[in-house]
Amino acid sequence: MEQLFPMLGNWVWFVAAGIFLMLELMSPGVFFIWLGIAAVLTGVIDNVLDLAWQGELVVFAFLSVIAVIAGRRFYKGPAMEPEDNPHLNRRQYGYVGRSFTLGQPIVNGRGKLTIEDTVWQIEGPDMEAGARVKVTAVNDMTLVVAVHP
Repeated sequence: MEQLFPMLGNWVWFVAAGIFLMLELMSPGVFFIWLGIAAVLTGVIDNVLDLAWQGELVVFAFLSVIAVIAGRRFYKGPAMEPEDNPHLNRRQYGYVGRSFTLGQPIVNGRGKLTIEDTVWQIEGPDMEAGARVKVTAVNDMTLVVAVHP
């Protein structure tokens, strides 16, 4: 590699690592960081062992594969959904099984229910305002209700 970039000498892998890290900053996802780590390790190994350029490329290719596999395992880890709030961004599912009092009547199978300052579309049997209902299911963004026993 020193023949390709004579002004860089043994630093060519560290420059490559910097380029990979800059690409990581400019691109979505996490991929180039693992190539940057492989380039840094290749530069360290090259400075210690003074490899030929063919050996440097083989070491870089091997370390790149190892780094990408290790990175995938690292990021695969736990599920992305937090355990303390399983209905995050799907609040309507958190209301299933809960009972509420109707503020407005259900007419022709459709109505509105206010829960915690949010007005939800509901569907169910016709009922007067003030009746107790239980949310039994969710249909898209509409809560399905039934008469609370």
